[in-house]
Amino acid sequence: MASSSNKKTLPNSPSSVGRPPSSSVKFARRTSSGRVMSLSRDDDLDMSGEMSGENDYINYTVMMPPTPDNQPGEEAKADSTAGTYAASRFGTEPRRRNDGGGGEASKMDRRMSVMSSSNNKSILLRSQTGDFDHNRWLFETKGTYGIGNAFWSQKDEDSYNGPTGDMNMQDFIDDKPWKPLTRKISVPPAILSPYRLLVVIRLIVLLFFLVWRIQNPNPDAMWLWGISIVCEIWFAISWLLDILPKMNPINRATDLSALHDKFEQPSPQNPTGRSDLPGVDVFVSTADAEKEPPLVTANTMLSILAVDYPVEKLSAYISDDGGAILTFEAMAEAVAFAEVWVPFCRKHNIEPRNPDSYFNSKVDPTKNKKRPDFVKDRRWIKREYDEFKVRINGLPDVIRKRCEMYNCREERKLTKETSTGGSARSIEPLGDNAVDEPGSTVPKATWMADGTHWPGTWLEPCADHKKGDHAGILQVMSKVPDVEPVMGFLDEKKLDFTGVDIRVPMFAYVSREKRPGYDHNKKAGAMNAMVRASAVLSNGPFILNLDCDHYIYNSKAIREGMCFMMDRGGDRICYIQFPQRFEGIDPSDRYANHNTVFFDGNMRALDGLQGPVYVGTGCMFRRFALYGFHPPRAHEYLGVFGHKKAPAPQYQTMDSVRLRPSEEGDEAAPLAEHPDLGLPIKFGNSQVFTDSIAVAEFQGRPLADHETVKNGRPPGALLEPRPPLDAPTVAEAVAVISCWFEENTEWGDRIGWIYGSVTEDVVTGYRMHNRGWRSVYCITKRDAFRGTAPINLTDRLHQVLRWATGSVEIFYSRNNAFLACRRLKFLQRIAYLNVGIYPFTSVFLVVYCFLPALCLFTGQFIVAGLNIPFLSYLLTITICLILISILEVRWSGIGLEEWWRNEQFWCIGGTSAHLAAVIQGLLKVIAGIEISFTLTSKSAGDDEDDIYADLYIVKWTSLFIMPLLIIVTNIIAAVIGISRTLYAVIPQWNKLLGGLFFSFWVLAHMYPFMKGLMGRRGRIPTIVYVWAGLLAITVSLLWLTLNPPGSGMTGAGGGEIKI
Repeated sequence: MASSSNKKTLPNSPSSVGRPPSSSVKFARRTSSGRVMSLSRDDDLDMSGEMSGENDYINYTVMMPPTPDNQPGEEAKADSTAGTYAASRFGTEPRRRNDGGGGEASKMDRRMSVMSSSNNKSILLRSQTGDFDHNRWLFETKGTYGIGNAFWSQKDEDSYNGPTGDMNMQDFIDDKPWKPLTRKISVPPAILSPYRLLVVIRLIVLLFFLVWRIQNPNPDAMWLWGISIVCEIWFAISWLLDILPKMNPINRATDLSALHDKFEQPSPQNPTGRSDLPGVDVFVSTADAEKEPPLVTANTMLSILAVDYPVEKLSAYISDDGGAILTFEAMAEAVAFAEVWVPFCRKHNIEPRNPDSYFNSKVDPTKNKKRPDFVKDRRWIKREYDEFKVRINGLPDVIRKRCEMYNCREERKLTKETSTGGSARSIEPLGDNAVDEPGSTVPKATWMADGTHWPGTWLEPCADHKKGDHAGILQVMSKVPDVEPVMGFLDEKKLDFTGVDIRVPMFAYVSREKRPGYDHNKKAGAMNAMVRASAVLSNGPFILNLDCDHYIYNSKAIREGMCFMMDRGGDRICYIQFPQRFEGIDPSDRYANHNTVFFDGNMRALDGLQGPVYVGTGCMFRRFALYGFHPPRAHEYLGVFGHKKAPAPQYQTMDSVRLRPSEEGDEAAPLAEHPDLGLPIKFGNSQVFTDSIAVAEFQGRPLADHETVKNGRPPGALLEPRPPLDAPTVAEAVAVISCWFEENTEWGDRIGWIYGSVTEDVVTGYRMHNRGWRSVYCITKRDAFRGTAPINLTDRLHQVLRWATGSVEIFYSRNNAFLACRRLKFLQRIAYLNVGIYPFTSVFLVVYCFLPALCLFTGQFIVAGLNIPFLSYLLTITICLILISILEVRWSGIGLEEWWRNEQFWCIGGTSAHLAAVIQGLLKVIAGIEISFTLTSKSAGDDEDDIYADLYIVKWTSLFIMPLLIIVTNIIAAVIGISRTLYAVIPQWNKLLGGLFFSFWVLAHMYPFMKGLMGRRGRIPTIVYVWAGLLAITVSLLWLTLNPPGSGMTGAGGGEIKI
């Protein structure tokens, strides 16, 4: 490096007038460790980078590359030849370029420096990160440095042809650095460190408090003291199981532009720029057209068909487990409407793409819309959607009238045959054993629009055509789209779709076969039937599972999930779980329907461990993981707390797997030490399905575009178009949804959705985690999916009852986390253990909610007195809990009101639904009594003017008994306690205050329940409140008569009942 003064100052520069030459330009270089080292003679190097006003270019720094001829302290070498000079961006900074011995020799040296390695591009990549080494690139090409620029002489720097003549500047330009598709964002230490510290402090204080409580009994009420001690110990354990998995919450972000550049841009392997993304199959499940309105399901399907994903890579399926013709014809109407709705969404970039949600949105529809024909197009499509809704709503009458017409025709035909001397017989086969019976009447069949019998459930059920007994149905309503875009044109009857892709993704209606005598395994069985049918028809390596009332709110949601699957290490991810967001919830969220504490708190924290649990909807699966296989790489966590990490042995690879139809297992396969680590073999008697497994595994691999990507696939491997469906393929798909297909297979045991629990979602995710897979929680800026939730108290409690019952079943099954293998992380095991244990907290919660009333009834308390140690412990524990909750609100993003609503409903559900779940679970385990649940109705209340009318409907259920008993008991006990103290000879105010405080704590948590029982404001007669007050006063006076304040008292004690 030259040390002459003209390299440190710019005496001829206009910007140097009026300031010392020594401070005009400073040179520095960045070392390998990232530290900036000054190359200027002055030591006061300012790297702040702040410029302002007229001093924008007073002080600037030129970063010099760490090249061999540019080191600090090296003296300038003599140059025997004439040097050339190149100007910087300011045109005044001379920079000398040594040419060695001459022009031709200089070019040869330059070529040799670039071509000195056999791998001429890889030498310019940093060994550790793989990013392009910009500094070395500039050094090798003899670039001239300025402020953020580099300059080459055009006459001799155009190309760098080595001995093979295969390198030029375009090679460097095209060699872009590898970009990750996702990144992990840690919670700031300023929030997470105090959070962890407070958890430890509260745990220590709880231990000391429990020890103090055990050592200081209440001799006057030992039974109260004993009950309270047991409950408090269990609450401490329950809190510990809940808080431990929350110690490492994280956030994640995706890069959709990087996904587009990597998979949908022209490249040597993809000259046309066609999408290289893998296929996705979207599953929607429904079971009852009455409780799940077809219009809601149709809107969900329209949002799926219009999603922003390559059309030829997307396939949609709906599983109608009820086999209803109403759902079938509603889907046919939805596909017809999709032919105009989907191009409209693409043309104007509509969000959301659920038409009902879009047209009912309160935001300005013209916001960010720039096309002049948008208003006209929106008005036209709105009219079309209104007509579509009318057709959907009128389908029941249309089907009924059609069936009546066809049945009358068949009756007339039968009457004509009888009058001409023929024998009257039934024309509908009633099964394999059906026989013609003279004199029988024509069955009341259900007819399709083409004049044929509906093979599913009839409006008037009969044999072979009723719920639980009907044939399998598979109808491809929208064919496989062309691989190339199909552009629209100007149509006077429709919209102007010129330049807009009008293709619609493939869509199929599936209703699996059901017959008496078979266990169809509810929703899990329907999902497995769709897995097999989709594998034969489309075989997308990824599966998105949605409920019929959960639509796609963010059209790029699938791309967001694909960023994780296609990123480095994505081959170890079994599923991407999205948070559930709900619409139609009352503004106050009375019954915590949004459940944000779970979705934004617990699930985000689990993402920092082995991944969130599967919650039944809004989840993108890797098909290969659903088949029960192991991840390509896994770890085992050894030690008491799983702190020792070791590579897990691989029990199989895809190349060595022998897939058997349904016979005996492969004895040559290595035996696993845990049942969940065995090899899935028995997939069923379908060679087409078996052959699709390896294809789905390969297509689901990440792109092998970087040396650190393991188990990848080459770029351009998914550009081949999908073949069109033929009759044998559809026939095979119908065969795999038959009711006998799963016999002697591992479906529901090791493969697909797991059977045996009403919460099959949690069990399925647990099995995957137990094999070593990871899952990811994807929270998008715009909600990925939105759905509906029951706002009625009865429906909400029944929903919680189903979840809690499933958890009890998990606890008593082989899916208990106590029996997990070593591939499950310790804190992940704690989280799954809490899933199975939390309903049992209800037993202790119910007892604890009655304790304040018992204290007020007896005049005693759980401690001997409200002394300083008890109050100090109580205050410290409460303050720690409040601070922990505040910090949890900070890192999770939930509101304090949402947190309080969650606490309230935890108490309401714990004293009602959770307790009933524990009882039902014990009955199932001990007596073998099966538990059946009904679907939650998606319909609203009778009042169409009030969208929250369902909130005020009171539907009596046995789940109300225990919370009502707790409320009434505490209210009466409070009146009795106050009366006892007021009329006592020696009032025990400390015990009264203690009892009243805890009684108020119970009633405050039960307030939403009491408000729900009151119905709509103003509709409860005043006499109800009058009688309630009179009842409380009467009971309190009766108690005082039976147990006078002074009776049975010895000293300061008392409370002994004497009649």
